[in-house]
Amino acid sequence: MVANDTDAALLAAQRGKPSPRLAGANLPPVGVQINLSQIAFSGKPILEDLSLTLTAGEHTCLLGPSGVGKTSILKSLAGLIPMAEGSSIQTTDDEPVVGRIAYMGQSDLLLPWASVLDNVLIGQKLKGERPNEGKAIELLKLVGLAANLADRPDTLSGGMRQRVALARTLMEDAPILLVDEPFSALDAITRHKLQALLCDLTRDRTVLMITHDPMEALRVADQIIVLCGQPVKAVKIEKLATAAPRDLGSPDISDRYDQIMSLLELDLRDMP
Repeated sequence: MVANDTDAALLAAQRGKPSPRLAGANLPPVGVQINLSQIAFSGKPILEDLSLTLTAGEHTCLLGPSGVGKTSILKSLAGLIPMAEGSSIQTTDDEPVVGRIAYMGQSDLLLPWASVLDNVLIGQKLKGERPNEGKAIELLKLVGLAANLADRPDTLSGGMRQRVALARTLMEDAPILLVDEPFSALDAITRHKLQALLCDLTRDRTVLMITHDPMEALRVADQIIVLCGQPVKAVKIEKLATAAPRDLGSPDISDRYDQIMSLLELDLRDMP
């Protein structure tokens, strides 16, 4: 499943109150415990009894084969699809996650008729808030688009569009960020740059990111979880000592890559 305009509107509607955080300010990071009794697709269960812990202020990457339920996990956490009976979401501050999540999907979902600046401000406008143009411009400067404020999306490259989407997501100032393969369609150089940008601009956020690329996970994640096997189970990869974004040439990267691939290959062997 892919995030769409309806999902974006639902998330915007959930965030009914202005965030208390100002640009550049820091709130305590929020950890999340996710317990899903079941996720089903077209009435067929695809995973059961799954438990994930998102450490406060850390980037967690979720890997697994297509159809294993990765995007459904994100949408369950975001409140975009109902959770099965017996499921629960608990935060470290005992506050609900509703209104504290920002979602960055596979598609940039930019409004084609709106300028770069207006696209970044769209969340505040949908909530009836006074648009904070100063903050939006600050974020666009951070993502290298200060000269493109008035441009329309059809004049931008794919990498530039994703930088607009990243700025729009950060504009929400949510402590929890869900990221669903935002760089998968980009060329290697642009993807490399945006991975580093994501790490730099979200160091104070709790991030759950889906990727199909083990090397991307190894570069940007503090914690890597692989969904694999039949029935599906969540396997944690041993943490790396270095901070993200990482140099992918180190020996410990190679060791973790082999671990991830061996787990993913289990699923290939299980295929009919």
